Amino acid sequence: MLNLQRVAMFVAVADAGSFTSAAASSGQTKAAISFNIQRLESELGVALLLRTTRRLALTQAGAAFYQRGLQLLKDAEQIVNDVQLNHHGFRGELCITSTSEYGSEVVIPALAAFGQQHPQLRVRHVSSSSHADLVSERFDVAIRLGSLADSSYHAAPIDRFSILPVATPQWLAANPLNTLEDLAKAEWIIHSRLQSPFNWQVVGPQGQQVDFEIMREVKYSTDSASSLMSFALQGCGVALLPEWLVGPMLVSGKLQHLLPQFTFPSQGVYAVYPNTRHVPAKVRALIDFLRLRTGYSGSEASLPHI
Repeated sequence: MLNLQRVAMFVAVADAGSFTSAAASSGQTKAAISFNIQRLESELGVALLLRTTRRLALTQAGAAFYQRGLQLLKDAEQIVNDVQLNHHGFRGELCITSTSEYGSEVVIPALAAFGQQHPQLRVRHVSSSSHADLVSERFDVAIRLGSLADSSYHAAPIDRFSILPVATPQWLAANPLNTLEDLAKAEWIIHSRLQSPFNWQVVGPQGQQVDFEIMREVKYSTDSASSLMSFALQGCGVALLPEWLVGPMLVSGKLQHLLPQFTFPSQGVYAVYPNTRHVPAKVRALIDFLRLRTGYSGSEASLPHI
């Protein structure tokens, strides 16, 4: 039978890169860590670590065991949490990553409210635009926007939002737009993380589908929605921005919605989580909580059982 405490020690050593650092972080002695790693290797019949006088490195078997060990420890923690849930509420840590902008506007207020409902639950949020490896970086959930690429993760839809072409009134006065062709030939600011930032299928005023392509060479591009909006506010051209972010700028008049009779495709918001046999109860509860707050009622509202 695999000893979970030894697995935890091995993961600590792999993360820290040394027995000494692992011992300090886990409250164990260096001798105890070394002894238990040796016993673990003996039980498995393989070497997990390459030991030199200067550093430690994972063997091929060690690298594979590290990934499985991370998931094993997380599953064990979730089993304990789920069993204790009816008596104590959620415990342990819930780790979530999202973009900074959507995190500030939607995710963090929701997490604060969710945390108040579960006083013994620790909540850790990380702002990042990159697509994290949820297992190795130990995230329970990633909140992702737009279209999802194929992956081994599961994705539960939690909301949809509109995207709007906007520019400053001053820019629009100098560059009047009357048709979709005018918009295609305008100065655009591009979100560089989008898979196809130059091509969209929009819906016209009579409900017709229209292929839209940006025709002019792009001078400005950036990798976040907030930076995109900043470029637009500086009068650099047209930006395509989420309504939840740009709404206050439209109300104040600092930005203007261009050609509102044409509708760009709405975008999805997804809670992405690792593909495991056991979906933690706290992950299911968080997704249901987010859906309730956003009012999402799509046809895919049920969270798949694995």
